[in-house]
Amino acid sequence: MKLSVNIDHVATVREARKIDQPDPVAAAALAELAGAEGITIHLRSDRRHIQDRDLRLLRQTVKTRLNLEMSQDQNMVKIALEVRPDQITLVPEKPEELTTEGGLSVTKYLDSIRNLIPLFHEREIKVSIFVDPDLDQIKAAKETGADMVEIHTGRYCDSKRHQDKLREYRLILNAVKMASKLRVECAAGHGLSYNNVGPIAAIEQIKELNIGHSIISRAVLVGMDRAVRDMIDAMRRGAMLEGALE
Repeated sequence: MKLSVNIDHVATVREARKIDQPDPVAAAALAELAGAEGITIHLRSDRRHIQDRDLRLLRQTVKTRLNLEMSQDQNMVKIALEVRPDQITLVPEKPEELTTEGGLSVTKYLDSIRNLIPLFHEREIKVSIFVDPDLDQIKAAKETGADMVEIHTGRYCDSKRHQDKLREYRLILNAVKMASKLRVECAAGHGLSYNNVGPIAAIEQIKELNIGHSIISRAVLVGMDRAVRDMIDAMRRGAMLEGALE
């Protein structure tokens, strides 16, 4: 299972002072050196953290794989088609949210997404869709022609009671199984930390985890190299488990 490190919050710290430090481009390089197999960023319409400059420099410097999270906004589509990241992930976006609050409703935007995907495929850009662990959304994602789905793990991560966490885990497990049955690649992410990543890493059909806040938070204290290596170790330990929450 691969780890893609989301470096948005390195840019969040930088933008708090509107200066040039810390540099997310440098953070991405350190994450790759520590073993990350991908770098993820979200270029939001309000540019609250990642900036156009970051995207363009990361396209030039990332050695593994650059995954651009983005809305369906036409201006964002234009930027993505010009810069040509290795992958784009379609996500919902609301100005008032602190972070992405849930998966994109593929059933609602089925036609528009289906029309967008060939534009990216023409430029050899892989397309993923960030979705809730809902079987109807997985089936709709397959209809669009998307290459991958990223399962939203936020409710699993936020659950406090074991029975609630188990329920959310089973929803994720069923969604992953459906994606596998439909031959759609599967990633997962949102809210994953060193403490809760194990059971998700134990789901063998998931090929990649996108993790940001937890890694960047630890990196503030111990450095990016140690933070990334610790997460990779946590994922490896989890991958050795069977039926982690069953």
